[in-house]
Amino acid sequence: MKMKIRVGIVGCGSIAKFRHAPEYHENPNVEIEGFYDHNVERAEALAKIYGGKVYSDYLDLIQDKTIDAISDCSTNETHHIVTSAALKNNKSVLCEKPMTTTVENANMILETKKNSKGILMIDHNQRLTSAHIRAKAILKSGELGKVITFTTTFGHKGPEYWGADKSKNTWFFNKNRSVLGVTGDLGIHKVDLLRFLLEDEIVEVSAMAGSLNKRNANNDLIDVPDNMVCLLRTEKGNIGTAAFSWSYYGDEDNSTKIYCEKGTMMIYDNPDYQIVINKMGKEKICYELEQIQSNDNQTSTGVIDEFIDAIISNREPVVTGEDGIMALKIVEAAMLAAETNQTIKIDLR
Repeated sequence: MKMKIRVGIVGCGSIAKFRHAPEYHENPNVEIEGFYDHNVERAEALAKIYGGKVYSDYLDLIQDKTIDAISDCSTNETHHIVTSAALKNNKSVLCEKPMTTTVENANMILETKKNSKGILMIDHNQRLTSAHIRAKAILKSGELGKVITFTTTFGHKGPEYWGADKSKNTWFFNKNRSVLGVTGDLGIHKVDLLRFLLEDEIVEVSAMAGSLNKRNANNDLIDVPDNMVCLLRTEKGNIGTAAFSWSYYGDEDNSTKIYCEKGTMMIYDNPDYQIVINKMGKEKICYELEQIQSNDNQTSTGVIDEFIDAIISNREPVVTGEDGIMALKIVEAAMLAAETNQTIKIDLR
């Protein structure tokens, strides 16, 4: 019989409500011990459903010796504070993305991790979908030859339709809290996915970004980007594009296309088949797998199961702190590229 991992959740907004808490509840090796949120009513609502204690201070939760692991579902600007504190108390941590809002703060987390008995996982859930796992295996097999170019997109109608505060007052629109806007919310998923699929590093980025549509409560355009388009170059010399948007007012687009020497691979681009391979226009292979999780389609991400199994097995998770910081370096470079109208090289060290 496997051990029970006792978990506490810091931050009880939509990501905790719809993903972390229910997925912990479904895992037979987990006991949810407690919740903290600055809005105590949110913490109380989850405790009523899943049991556990409501804490009035996140440090009390983190320092509770009965708790083994923490989900850091706080807002972007506090991840480095909450996650570092949890690691200092030898808790294993599942930190929401982006890992932090700056590479400097991410390095602080990694330094803390060196002296911690806990593991650290970053919630880049796209690595865990069956279509992305299958796509990586196909690319690695050489069936399609070498990758030449690629394009990836992630866009939906915006966080005001998803977050706990479903209004123009959402913290995602606040530069002091969100910092990276759509780039840190959606873009960071896709650059991490590219690293995973291609087994390659992104070394150079150019970008254009802007606040094109979203307005705050004062009806002013928000001061973080709601749209970004990037041009990326990899260490192996491939080039590709990535687009992120909070203003796709139709179906969510979470697709990736890989163009190779012997054909093309379309991932989450077809409503019926999650992978479609077209070999030089002669042979089409369609894979019917699971639909990708979206704001309107809340299915299991697999992240919680991976995190808990990594703790029990005492191994590194599929998304490490080092993966988190590399994704952050890319989006930080993309923000700088857009601001300066320059191509930015990415430090891989």
